[in-house]
Amino acid sequence: MRRLLLPVLALVLFSVTVSAETYILTGTATYADNSQVQVYDITIDCETGESNCLQFNGATTQTDRYGNYTLAIGVDEKDDGTRILLKLRGEEFLHTINLELLEESGGSITKNIKLEQYPSPASSGFGSGCCLLLFVIMALYVITKTARMLSTPQGRLEFRGYKPARILECPTCGEVVAQHQLLKHLVEVHDMELVEAGELTGKTMRNTWSEEE
Repeated sequence: MRRLLLPVLALVLFSVTVSAETYILTGTATYADNSQVQVYDITIDCETGESNCLQFNGATTQTDRYGNYTLAIGVDEKDDGTRILLKLRGEEFLHTINLELLEESGGSITKNIKLEQYPSPASSGFGSGCCLLLFVIMALYVITKTARMLSTPQGRLEFRGYKPARILECPTCGEVVAQHQLLKHLVEVHDMELVEAGELTGKTMRNTWSEEE
């Protein structure tokens, strides 16, 4: 009797093993603004009165940093048509197990999840922290530059709005002259007519503008 029972049990176990297969759900989880739901658990739950779903209840996976997830469960023929709920951040998404579709799709089914809610402010904390850090760095740079300027007499004058006069080279004798003194220098030193001196001064100044550009 025992010799007959053991082969029968082995045959039953083998039949169950052969009929079972892996049902894989993959997809991307996003918020209402299409940003990724990063590193959150997705858990299987059952609808009220759906007794065939109980064996999958509690199965869990987690989204990665890009919002992608993969959930694998073991199913057999009697599970075909069973309704399961995918729960993410308090929201539920219905999925019906479809073995025919699983076979046609090559072993996995795509199930994208889009939440109705928007990401919480805490999820944007990293970006806010970067902005705050950048603001602090810029503030320190401005304070340091201002302190360096105020440490010298010339810097204090510039801080008050005074700027040193631009220095030009006399086009006639090559002497270095302040820009506002060039016209006087041409008239008094080189005995030029006022109109001629004015035109030469303007030409010299225009040359410096073209060099700066």
